[in-house]
Amino acid sequence: MTAEPKIDKSQIRHAATVIVLRDRWTSPRILMGQRGAKAVFMPNKFVFPGGAVDPGDYHVPLAGALPEGCAARISEDSAPDMAHALSVAAIRELFEETGQVLGQPGEWDTDVPDDWTDFAATGHMPHASALQFVFRAITPPGRPRRFDARFFLVDADTLVTDPDDFSAASDELSHLQWVGLDDVRSFDMPFITEVVLSEVQKRAQSVEPPASVPFFKNNEEENLFLRLRGHRPTD
Repeated sequence: MTAEPKIDKSQIRHAATVIVLRDRWTSPRILMGQRGAKAVFMPNKFVFPGGAVDPGDYHVPLAGALPEGCAARISEDSAPDMAHALSVAAIRELFEETGQVLGQPGEWDTDVPDDWTDFAATGHMPHASALQFVFRAITPPGRPRRFDARFFLVDADTLVTDPDDFSAASDELSHLQWVGLDDVRSFDMPFITEVVLSEVQKRAQSVEPPASVPFFKNNEEENLFLRLRGHRPTD
């Protein structure tokens, strides 16, 4: 077996974050957890499930792909295969950190990667068609870890697991809970999470993907607020 390339965590890494929305028509709530006190990145903060893209995420098969419009917006300023890898990472991180399965019943027709064995044991293939790409942000310079994070919104009704059962979750996030959108700002959250929440609140009762996606592009040269509209590049 070929060893995975070593990851340089000092560089900006691609990442996927999942915002699971529940009871959107009545009393909208989102799934959050608290990072550990010893975490290098954002200790003690309440966050959405998510994490960095792994090299293997580019090769994991999906039973259903990310919606075409969302994939086009990701590809507007990214490599062509990034939409697939981010979708896979989003589903993997959601399962690892919360135990929740976003998938479709089915058997894997390829070897199951080590970090997908528990997911595959549930009898499901990862399925990304319910994910909506809603936000992108790059961690500002000077932080101990930097990520180019894409945020995906998904309705809790599309989960195949009990949304109140976190027994299969890892210990990376504690105090997993459903937080009302009216109460969430009383929690200790990173600044960017608060910004993303404003977008979620606007979209709480909209089932269609956004026409454009906010992009906070923080780099060493300048801080830009852009919008990704999914326009395909022209020759």
